[in-house]
Parts: sequence; structure tokens; C-alpha cells
Amino acid sequence: MAFTFAQKVLARKADLSHVVPGQIVTVRPDKLLTHDNTAAIARKFARIGVQHLADPAISVVVLDHVVPAANETTARNHKEIRAFVRQQGITAFYDVGEGICHQVLPEKGHAWPGALIVGSDSHTTTHGAFGAFSVGIGRTEAAAVMATGEIWLRVPQSLRIVINGSLPPSLSAKDVILHIIGDLGADGADYRSVEFSGETVRDMSIASRMVLCNMAAEMGAKNGVVLPDGKTRRWLQDRVHLPYVEVHPDADGAYERVIQYDVTALAPQVARPHRVDNVVGVTEVVGTRIDQALIGTCTNGRLEDLQVAAEILRGRHIAPGVRLLVLPASREVLLGALQSGVIADLVSAGATVLNPGCGPCLGAHQGCMAPGEVTISTANRNFKGRMGCKEAEIYLASPATAAASALAGAIADPREA
Repeated sequence: MAFTFAQKVLARKADLSHVVPGQIVTVRPDKLLTHDNTAAIARKFARIGVQHLADPAISVVVLDHVVPAANETTARNHKEIRAFVRQQGITAFYDVGEGICHQVLPEKGHAWPGALIVGSDSHTTTHGAFGAFSVGIGRTEAAAVMATGEIWLRVPQSLRIVINGSLPPSLSAKDVILHIIGDLGADGADYRSVEFSGETVRDMSIASRMVLCNMAAEMGAKNGVVLPDGKTRRWLQDRVHLPYVEVHPDADGAYERVIQYDVTALAPQVARPHRVDNVVGVTEVVGTRIDQALIGTCTNGRLEDLQVAAEILRGRHIAPGVRLLVLPASREVLLGALQSGVIADLVSAGATVLNPGCGPCLGAHQGCMAPGEVTISTANRNFKGRMGCKEAEIYLASPATAAASALAGAIADPREA
């Protein structure tokens, strides 16, 4: 028999010879990721009646959503989480300022090929970029994992997305995944395991592969994965200090669909309000006035993203009346951008640099919008009210498109910046 990546990982974790799509399996995750919602999960855990975590070593807790605390309510929430972490002996705790959970978790060595990662955040799919089976779960499920060390999962059907061709200048992984989501739809991969492959993916950096897997969630995927290779091993070399077994699908695995894309002639892509799959080529929205541009988040807040923006903005200044927010994904990214001069370039161009965290993407404190305002963002969601105002509009695009638009004061084609 031939099996997909998802089948192989879940069979190993369930200690079974093989599994089939639709089968329910009980597995022990290698890591459980939680963030500012840890306090709510801890209360659910307490109601189960168990005094201690089944396995504190699997828990990774990152404060990232509203950091630093924006008000007393948030501060109390953070205080409760810190007390829970101390009480339960959780050592993998990353406090305010370390960064966004989806960036911090792999940076600190908590993601590796063949791992099973569950997280109380939908974009836990990001860690598939390291060859892990990484899925988002609910708060009640997370509390149950804390109590038992186990979770049941339904084995998903698998889609194989093959991406070939050399990306044109000024385009990036963000344009690729927006194009795919626009083609397949927001429900195009519901509860599917999505394997990204092809020469384009092989040529991508780890940071770019994280973009693909992060936004797999926006087409309903249970997980997204890029199979590990030499780039993966080199990135993890000084971060992961335990032995791991890479999992690769069989060449003739049973996929529900195999979908081919050629990106050789792809144009910059933009998702219009208020759906991530409302995607068009940038030329269809060029000239749309903007009030704000956001470069960063767990989707595009890595060093290569900030470097792309700095290349466009260096020696120039953003348009009058435009706010440019830059949000590094982690302390490590921020330090790299400082040391390389990228932050100086961005600040000189008029950017406001925010502390590592979720910030404006969440819409709970930094960078909130007012009625009638328009933001172009490198984040992963543009739902109504996402950035704090239901009467504002969010366009999603790549760092290059966002930077070019900040210069122009309106959505612009980065190929002409």
C-alpha cells in the first residue's frame, strides 16, 4: 500500500501499521502550543478536575496577542498565565516581547520533521514548513491535551499542490499562496492535508515556505506541509537537539487531488475586502487609496520580508497621510533587522516599528483602523472588523506590494516601484 504524509505521521503517532482517511486515531502530540488564550484554557483544565499537566514538557506558551498589556484586563490575563506556568512547571514559556508564537516556536527548537504539533490557534499550520504535521485545535481540546497528554484526530484526505516555474521579479510566496487560495476558494481544502511541492517550493527559503503553510489555514486546510530537505536540516541544525525521523509520502500515495500551478507568468496578487479568496491581480486595484500599510505578522514578519520592503523604501519616503507599520515576527527577527540596517532604512522612510507580537493583525490595540479607512496588509486575514473596525477595509498583499503602496499613497504595482 502507498500512503500520504498525513497517513504516515498519524500512523506512527498512533502506533498503527497504517491508517486511512476518515479513521479516528488517538495520538500523543510532541508539542502543545498556546498563547494569550492559555488562561482560558487553564480554567477549562481546572474544571476537568486534574491537578497537574499530564506532560509539562510538551507545552509551549507564548504571550503574543496583546503585548505589552493594553489594559488591566489583559494584564490580569497575562498574570494568570504566568502563575499557571510556574505552578505547572512549564519551562517553554516566552513572555512579552519574544515574538509571535508561530515564529518563536520553531526558532526555539520546538518544531521538527515528523513531529505532531497541536496549537490553540488556527495558524498552527505554519510549522508544516519544517516537515511537521501541525494542526490548530480548540481551547477545550487544548485543555484535554493538558490533562491527558493525548488527542484524537480524524485522518484527513490529502491534496498535493505542485508549484513549478521561476517567480518573476518582485513576486514572492505570498503572491503564490494568494493565487492558490483565490483559485481553490476559502473552503477549497477543508479538513485536508495539503502537501506543497514542485521546483518553486524547493527553491523557496524556509521563511517563504512558512508563508505557504501559514495561509493553508485560509483555504480550510487541517495542515499544510513542505517536505524536509537540506534547507530544513540546516535551519534546524542549531535549534533542535533531539533525534528526529523525517516523514516522506510514497510516490504513488492516494491523493484526493493533485493540482498543478505554473507561476512563471504570475502577476502580483491582492485579496480584496472582505474575503481572503477575493483575489485579483494587482493591476485591477492599482490606484485604490490607502490610509495605512502593515508589513509583518506571523505571515510576513520575517527578516526577508523586511529586507524586501527596505529595498523598495531605501532613500525614499512614504506618501503624506499614509501610516506605515512594521511588525517584526520575533525578537530574533528584530535584532537581525537592526544589525543589518534594515530598521534604519524603514524608519528613515517614515515607518513606525512596533514591538514583536500580533499587534495590528488582531485589532485589539496597535494599529486599529477608523471607519472608512483602508489598510494594505501582509497579514493572513481581511475579514470585516479584523483590524478593529467593521467599517474599514483591508487588502492583503506581499511585502513588496505593501511597501510600494505606502510610497504611492495608493495600491501600487511593485514591479514599477
